[in-house]
Amino acid sequence: MSLFIPILIGTARDGRLSKYAAQFVLEEAKKDSRFETELVDVKDVLTHIKTIRPEDMQESPWKKIMERADGLIIVSPEYNHGYPGELKLLLDELYVEYNRKPVGICGVSNGAFGGARMVQSLRPVLIGLEMVPIKNALYFLNSKTLFDSEGRITDPSFVNRAKIFFDQIIWYAEALKVAREKK
Repeated sequence: MSLFIPILIGTARDGRLSKYAAQFVLEEAKKDSRFETELVDVKDVLTHIKTIRPEDMQESPWKKIMERADGLIIVSPEYNHGYPGELKLLLDELYVEYNRKPVGICGVSNGAFGGARMVQSLRPVLIGLEMVPIKNALYFLNSKTLFDSEGRITDPSFVNRAKIFFDQIIWYAEALKVAREKK
C-alpha cells in the first residue's frame, strides 16, 4: 500500500527554528520506505491564496496535496501557549480533504516543554476537522540549543523518537485508508 504523508511547516515567521525541526523530520521520513512525503511551507501555500475565501482554495496547491494525502505531519512552534494564526487560517480553508486522516504533531519551543501547550490546543481543532491526532507527538524542546548553527539536530535520541512517531502515524494511515476506500 502506497502512502503519502506530507510535512507542513506551520509558521511563516522569519527566523523560525521550526524549519530545522521540519527538515529533520523530512530527512528521517525519507529514510522510511513505508511512505512518501514532501515538505510544505505554510508561507508558500498562503501566497497562492489571493483572498481568503473558500472558492479560492478550490485550485490551491494545498487542496491538491490534501486530496492526495493519507495523513499529515504538522511541525509548528508554540506562540503564547498556542499555535500560529497562519496555521489556523490554512487549516480552516479545507474540510472534507482532512476527514478520517491521521495527523501527527511536532511541537517546537525554546522552552523545556517543546510546544506541549501548542500540541494540546491544536488537537481539538484537528478533531473538529475529523482528523485523527495520533497519541505520540515529537517535542523539540530548547530548540535554540537542540539545533547547531547549520540546523542539524544535536541530540541523536530524536532518530528513535521519529521512528516511533512514524510507526504510529503509518499504522493509522494504513487502517484509515482502507476504511476510507470502503466508504
